Formats: sequence, C-alpha cells, structure tokens
Amino acid sequence: MTEPWEVVVSLEKHITIVGLGPGGTDSLTVGALEVLKKASALFIRTSRHPVVGELSGQGIKFKTFDYLYEKSCDFEKLYAGIAEVIINAAREQPVVYAVPGHPLVGEESVLKIIRLAREANLGYEILPAMSFLDPVITALRLNLSEGIKLIDGLGLMDEKHARGCRPDPLIPNLVMQVYNSMVASEVKLSLMDFYPDEHRIKVITAAGIPGQERIEDIPLFELDRLDWIDHLTCVYIPPYPEAKAMVSRFPLDRIVNIMEQLRGENGCPWDREQTHASLKRYLIEETYEVLEAIDEGNMYKVCEELGDLLLQIAFHAQIARESGFFDLNDVVEGISEKLVRRHPHVFGSATVNSSREVSVNWEKIKKGELEEKGETRQSLLDGIPQNMPALMKAEKIQRKAAKVGFDWPEYTGALDKVMEEIDEIKEAVSKADQIRIRDEIGDLLFAVVNLARLLEVNSEEALTAAIRKFKERFKTMETLAAQARRELGSMDLAELDSLWEEAKTRQREKKT
Repeated sequence: MTEPWEVVVSLEKHITIVGLGPGGTDSLTVGALEVLKKASALFIRTSRHPVVGELSGQGIKFKTFDYLYEKSCDFEKLYAGIAEVIINAAREQPVVYAVPGHPLVGEESVLKIIRLAREANLGYEILPAMSFLDPVITALRLNLSEGIKLIDGLGLMDEKHARGCRPDPLIPNLVMQVYNSMVASEVKLSLMDFYPDEHRIKVITAAGIPGQERIEDIPLFELDRLDWIDHLTCVYIPPYPEAKAMVSRFPLDRIVNIMEQLRGENGCPWDREQTHASLKRYLIEETYEVLEAIDEGNMYKVCEELGDLLLQIAFHAQIARESGFFDLNDVVEGISEKLVRRHPHVFGSATVNSSREVSVNWEKIKKGELEEKGETRQSLLDGIPQNMPALMKAEKIQRKAAKVGFDWPEYTGALDKVMEEIDEIKEAVSKADQIRIRDEIGDLLFAVVNLARLLEVNSEEALTAAIRKFKERFKTMETLAAQARRELGSMDLAELDSLWEEAKTRQREKKT
C-alpha cells in the first residue's frame, strides 16, 4: 500500500510540493529554487516567510493564500480550502505548491493535498527542505536522544485537534506555529493544565537567521507578555519530572459527566433511548473507522476516531452504571489489573526469553483466571467470539488447533489443499449442486486462510488491500472512460479489459 506521504509521479497532471526551508534562499536546495523559477503556476501558502521577499525580488511570480487566513478562523476549513484550490489548478496544468520549512513537518495543507491528489488520480512529488526543527535544535543545543514531542500551537486553538496536541510533561515538548500573542495566550492556558505557572520555558524566534534569532528563558505564565512574538516563533518546554506523581494525566471524568448528563432527565432523547444492544452496530462501525484512519496515516483522524470509539465504551459504561452493575472506573481498573497480572515478567519476578514464551504464559494465566471464576472451556476452540469476521475467526481457530500440533509442517501442504478444494468446486459446479458449491467454496476460503497464516500473511488485511487495489483501478477505468467521452456500461468486455490493463499500469507507475 502506498503511504500518504510517498512520492507519486504521474505522466499527466502533476503537483510539485516544495519546502522553502526555515530562512532565506540560502536554505533552499538548488533543485527547489530551480523548480520555483520555472513554475508556470506557483502557489505559496503564506507570504509571511523570509524567503518569499527574496523570491519576489528575483522576479518569480506567485500567488499566496494569505487572503484565506484573513477570512477564516477554522484552520481545518482553511487548509481544506487551500487543498481544493491546488487540486483544481492541477487539473488544468502542472502546479507548484511551496510551504515554509519541510513539507511534511507540521503542514496539514500538504497532507490534505496528497490525499485529494490520490483520489483525483493526480501525480505529485515532494521536494524536501530543512525544517524549522534543524536551526531550533542547534540554537537550543537540544539532545534529541531524550525524545521530543511536536505540538501544533494552532491545533490548541481548535477543539477538534486540541486532544491530539496534549503535551507529555515527562519529555521535552516543542510548540510550533505560535504566530502571535493570541495564539501564545491560548498555548499558555493549555500548557498550564499540565505544568506549574512558574515552569521555565524557552521562547525562540527566527532560529538560524543571522541577526534576527532571539531566545528568551521565562516562566510559563509570562509567555503571552512578550511583544516580539511573530510567525517564526516556537516554544520549548523542558521536561517536568514531577508529573509522574499525577494520579491521572488524561482524566476520564469529563466524558463520564457528559454521558451522565446526556442520559439524564433533561438530556438528549436519542441518548436516553439507547441500550447495550442498540449500540452494538456503532461499536463495530467506530472500530472500523479507527482502522481506516490508521491505514490513511492521518494521526489527527486516528485521534478523532479513537475518541469516537472511547465514546462507545463510555456509553456502555454509563448504561451499566445506571443499572448498578459497573462504571467506567471499574472498566479502567479491571483492565489495569489484568495487564499487570498477565505481565509477571514486567511487574513481577517471572522471566521470559521470547515473545512466544510471553504468549504461553498469557494462555496459562488466562486459564487460571477462568478457573478462579468457576468457568471451564470444554474445547480448545471455545472462547472465540461468534460475531468475529469470518476470515479472522478462521485464522484464530487454525492458530488454536496448531498449538496441539494439528497443522501442516510447512506451507506446501496448505497450498496443495487449496488446489484440491478448487478441483472439488469444479466437480460441484459440473453437477450443478448449489448446496455443495457453497460448501466447497467455504472449504476453499478456509484453506486459503490457512495458507496465508503459514506464509505469515494476515488474510483480513490481504483481502482489504485487494479490495482497495480493485477500487483504485476501477476508479481509474472510470476516469479513462470519461476522458474518452464514454461510459463503462457502453463498452464491450475487450474494451473493459484494455482499460483494466491501463489502470494496472498506472497503478504500478505510482508505486515506483
């Protein structure tokens, strides 16, 4: 699968995304400067960058999106607007889009452009540059072996993104895009939820730019009192070791209180009507949306979808609480105790030498837990959820059976079984036996899952990838047909096969 940040080149429409570096033209690569000079359609995210004046002085023509910043307070809509303009322009001619620093460091507009470009079958490439991090690291003499968390200062002002912008007080944090005193004020208030007001921070602007770089060490509460904060400012927060003593760094009280109010007498009618059974479908849907966000590589979306999944857990806990069974605290406490109990090699005196030994111990501990509850399993295959997707269930059953040696010694036996099942399907089809055809296809699918398992391939992920690949190729076929002023439904099989092969070729080119 092509990751959202990989370089993709198209033979037709094309978008070149250029990093402008942190300072003047001396921080641009030679190749990037050449692309900027030759661009027939050049867009720069903002003119508020040291290099932009120099580019203008060299006679380079460009458009900026400063007008969108003036009209919008919603940064998600702003970046979506930028991406839409770039994509629409690229449908007509090759486009160059330039952003401060490195295109993949703190540039949400770039990620949106990449995703839209892939959907529109437009090629793109990325010309990297030095990010703002490099001169900041040098100026502050930071040792990145301690780790560091990057936080979007603008994200702290956006409720949708603020959750993903939480600092980690136990490691160094660097807040970028602290554009002005208003952003600085929001950043300060947000950070005060995690650090003492007197916690020392370092504010730096124009890092690496000779004669302009400025660093000041101040207490956190003075952050928005500095009168020189501008678009080149970021804030470094050293670790706060005392945070270890905090009972909970991410308290769940707020969501519990909200759910209680929603289910209360004057709450939401829809929320009050829900039951454990009625919410089952949403629990499944939210889980799949988390998986989709992970596949897209969009961390903001992963954060958002995890929140939606957490909502379902909190919802079920609230319903149980109203009936006097348990609450969210019991859920958290229960899983915390289970994690400690099932990891005696971490929290106890047990020793293990491999992940396999961890799995063996895990199963023994689980068995002991069941016995303590008075529960017994008659079969090794008991305990597998009935509602689990069939491919996942098949693999889980096969893995359990393999634990007692009921397994092919190597993948060749499983491959032969697949071929055998195909022959049996052919025989069933020749006899027009519909019931047997269904049974034999089921056997084939089960055998394919077994083969995938022995080849260390997750069959669920493999099928999902195949579906995604088919979908991308089919969309390309639709695009090619539209370009020829045809509809797929009006084409014969030979024409459709030709389009399919062309779509396959283009898909391969994207991955190279």
